[in-house]
Amino acid sequence: MNNDQMMKEILLSAKTIASVGLSSNQEKESYWIVSYLKEQGYRIIPVNPTAAEILGEKAYPNLSAIPDSVDVVQVFRKPEDVPPVVAEAVKIGAKVVWMQEGIVNEEAAKTAREAGLQVVMNACMRSAHRRLIGEKPVSL
Repeated sequence: MNNDQMMKEILLSAKTIASVGLSSNQEKESYWIVSYLKEQGYRIIPVNPTAAEILGEKAYPNLSAIPDSVDVVQVFRKPEDVPPVVAEAVKIGAKVVWMQEGIVNEEAAKTAREAGLQVVMNACMRSAHRRLIGEKPVSL
């Protein structure tokens, strides 16, 4: 279902990623994935109603509260929680919904595609970036 060329184009064109369900817990996988993406130069906007700030960025309770435009809505939520996230992604004019590894919701994907969004499901954004683009060298 996922297409490497599409994922690569998304990763190269996206600037701003809203991470829905990003945890402030440094032990959680979402924290490490998003931390990597931030290191690669993406602007990260945490979406978590229980956090004020994650990774040094102001967190928002939901997508609609974000004042800026968003390219990619990255989803770290259970599959059954995805449809309202997609509805909000459509409402705010996001270009892409990216469901992380283990997250598949065909109904939500169909809704997103019908609204003109690109959809990636069941794929880790960090792994895809490493595989398709490669890490930026760390400047000393």
